[in-house]
Amino acid sequence: MTDPTGSAGRDGGVATLEESPVLEAVSISKSFGPVRALRDVSLTLRAGEVVGLLGDNGAGKSTLIKCISGTFQPDSGHIRMGGEEVQIRNPQAARELGIETVYQDLQLVDVLDVPANLFLNREIYRKLPPGLRWTRVMNKKQMLREAEDIVSRLQIRIPSLALPVEDMSGGQRQSVAVSRAVAWGRHVVLMDEPVAALGVAQTQSVLNLIRTLGDEGMAVVCISHNMQHVMEVCHRAVVLYQGQMAGDVPIADVEPRDLVDLITGASLARSN
Repeated sequence: MTDPTGSAGRDGGVATLEESPVLEAVSISKSFGPVRALRDVSLTLRAGEVVGLLGDNGAGKSTLIKCISGTFQPDSGHIRMGGEEVQIRNPQAARELGIETVYQDLQLVDVLDVPANLFLNREIYRKLPPGLRWTRVMNKKQMLREAEDIVSRLQIRIPSLALPVEDMSGGQRQSVAVSRAVAWGRHVVLMDEPVAALGVAQTQSVLNLIRTLGDEGMAVVCISHNMQHVMEVCHRAVVLYQGQMAGDVPIADVEPRDLVDLITGASLARSN
C-alpha cells in the first residue's frame, strides 16, 4: 500500500495519488480552566491514510480526538470536511458526517451479541402492515446478515456472532468495536489506543484490521505509544508535545528514535 500524501508509504513504495483532504482540523485550541490542552494544533486526513497520533501523557492527543468527534468544542479553530467548514456540536453530529470513534472502553454492551452491538441505537425494524405500525419489531435476520457481511469483509475471526461479547477475548471485543465504526463511518475512523492491554496475537489481529481500513479507503487516526506498531501500520505520524504540534512526518522518512525525540521535546529543544 502506498502513501496517499505522495511520499513513500509504509512499504517504501511511492504514491502518485493526489487526494484532497477528507478532514482538516485547523488551528484547534482548547483550554480547561488555566490548563491549555491544545494550542493551534492542525491535523489533515486523506482517504486511505493511516495516521499515528503520538505524544506523551497529557500531550493533548485524546483532547484533539474528542474535539473532532464532537465530545469537546474547541475554543478556537475550525474543522473542514471535503473543503467545507462544518460544525460538530456533539458525537451524533460527527456520526452523521461519517466520523466514527473507537474509545479505549469500547462502549460495547457485554450481554448483547455481535449484531446487536453493531446496530446499537441504529436497529433495523421490519416493515409491518398498516394496522400494526403502532408497534416495532426488530429485523434480527437482516441485522445478522449485514453483520456477517461486515465481519467477512474485514476478515475478522469470531467463533460465533451469536455469542455475547462478554464471552469474547479482548482482541475479538476490539474487533467488534472497530467493525461497528466501519459499518457506520463513511469517511473517518478515530481510534484511541486500539491495542492497549491486548496480547501479542490479539494485537496483530487488530493491526491487520487497521491496515484493512486504510486499504478500503478510510482515513484512520490511531493514538498509540508503541513505536513498532506505528512504524508497521501508519503512513504518517503527527506528534504533539505539551499541547502543541511537534511534528508531522511521513513514516518512511523517520526512524523510531526520531519520533521519540519529537515526543519528548528533544527535537524542539535542539531547534531552539
